[in-house]
Amino acid sequence: MKKSLKVALLASSAIAIAAGASANSGLAKLINNSNNWAHPSGNFELHRHSSLKQINKSNVKDLKVAWSWSTGVLRGHEGGPLVIGDTLYIHTAFPNNVHAIDLNEPGKIIWSYYPKQDPDVIPVMCCDTVNRGLAYGDGKIFLQQADTTLVALDAKSGKLVWSVKNGDPSLAQTNTNSPFIMKDKVITGMSGAEFGVQAWINAYDIKTGKRVWRGYSMGPDDQTLIVPGKTTGTWGGKTMVKLPKNSGVTTWEGDQWKIGGGSVWGWWPYDKANNSLYYGNGNPSTWNPVQRPGDNKWSMSTFSRDVDTGVVNWVFQMTPHDEWDYDGVNEHIMSTVQGQKAITHFDRNGFAYSWNAKTGEALVIEKYDPATNWSRGQSKKTGLHDRVKKYSTEAGGEDVNTKNICPAALGTKDQQPAAYDPNTNTFAVPTNHVCMDYEPFRVSYTAGQPYVGATLSMFPAPGGTHLGNFISWDPDKGKINWSKKEPFSVWSGALTTGGGVWYYGTLEGYIKGVDPANGKTLWKFRTPSGIIGNVNGWAHGGKQYIGVLSGVGGWAGIGLAAGLTEDTAGLGAVGAYKALHNYTRLGGTLTVFSL
Repeated sequence: MKKSLKVALLASSAIAIAAGASANSGLAKLINNSNNWAHPSGNFELHRHSSLKQINKSNVKDLKVAWSWSTGVLRGHEGGPLVIGDTLYIHTAFPNNVHAIDLNEPGKIIWSYYPKQDPDVIPVMCCDTVNRGLAYGDGKIFLQQADTTLVALDAKSGKLVWSVKNGDPSLAQTNTNSPFIMKDKVITGMSGAEFGVQAWINAYDIKTGKRVWRGYSMGPDDQTLIVPGKTTGTWGGKTMVKLPKNSGVTTWEGDQWKIGGGSVWGWWPYDKANNSLYYGNGNPSTWNPVQRPGDNKWSMSTFSRDVDTGVVNWVFQMTPHDEWDYDGVNEHIMSTVQGQKAITHFDRNGFAYSWNAKTGEALVIEKYDPATNWSRGQSKKTGLHDRVKKYSTEAGGEDVNTKNICPAALGTKDQQPAAYDPNTNTFAVPTNHVCMDYEPFRVSYTAGQPYVGATLSMFPAPGGTHLGNFISWDPDKGKINWSKKEPFSVWSGALTTGGGVWYYGTLEGYIKGVDPANGKTLWKFRTPSGIIGNVNGWAHGGKQYIGVLSGVGGWAGIGLAAGLTEDTAGLGAVGAYKALHNYTRLGGTLTVFSL
């Protein structure tokens, strides 16, 4: 590690610790008040759990629509609203409008923010024009626009406090994630792996918007912020050993790492005790594995970074030398697993992981969809997969169509965040049940142009025609408790509650409340459009509410969202989800329920 970098990191750490101690303590108090939904995932641990009990197993059947509100924007609506006191804050798909709504008079708009974004950003956004939501902290609402502009708005008036450019859309650098507030910082990522972007995660000062640190997904140590001889990770057939120099370069051929991908756009927890954040990143560029020999570190990996400096504590690669686009971007949820403080992650590659939060040691690595066939398993000791050659997209070479790979590129789970139930120590997990044929081909890199190099077709996994499951997961045993079939992928975020009801949405547009013991449907309601948003819970005026943002789209709904018809369009998703045309149409609506 360069001496100048060490000095800079130490100095910034000392300043940040002093400022962070008081800059944002108010957010923690808001989160701890169960009447609010003050964090995109409910709390810093990403539990997506509401402790409210007014709505429970005995009365959930009586839920009715309390009010609804149209966003006025079509295309896919992911994420969900924030609720703080008497105000609900809601976002839209591109152009990422923001509205503050008065809960004392539901539907009345307090203020609105309308970003002016160049529509040329739309063609370089992968998999629909979604945005995953807002963040709150220090009296501000934070929005990460698609064009990479991060904005801070005064929560009371909606006036712009500051804005900063996080990237360059002309190079296909775009953003879809919700920002996350950790201490005195706003954390946001960067996408573009389908266009050869060397992606990163950034931290900005919450008061000024000044960038504090940046950590790349791959590259030399001064870019990844890996400290050789100190940072631990999977290496040389061993797991969690001290990393050698420039591991994010030596595992690539030549300068391929400079266009290496590794998009960062998921959901990230904040671990106050360890002063750490945890996140996963996406696929290496290109999708054609023949063109990028090596493990391609550190794409497809889970990182633990110091919140103040960005320095990497530990890193674990879920899919070394990816051949299937099994992005590791899905949420990382904090809980206790096998008696240890742990991080649990349901990866696109079909495996569920739990790691010791402090050391990165793997506690559990097990399949959470039995259809997963590309690997027999991944060793907790070495980090190596027992790969099945039949399903390798590299073994046959370029222009060879490898068939019946499970899961498909959109994974056993994609962006739709799982929820944790602290009352039962189980996870409620929305999943896909989809397989694919995958044919890689040679592609050349041009800045700002697609850099994919593969043709895909997707279809239901063996054993039925359903494309999704909603499952209950035991983190200690690494096993499925029960699995509930759905006709289409369950693309919404789940919610667990103190009332003993779990909630999720379906691509046809149903929101469902189910029994955590067995998955039995206790209540359902059909919203105006397919649901790829997250179910949230809050209370106001002494009444508990359940809300969900509907608006079909995202990767699974890209055919509807973008008017695509060819089976292989939408990176292979259009053919698998053609039947959605028979069930729903576009539209962004927040639907709120109460007793």
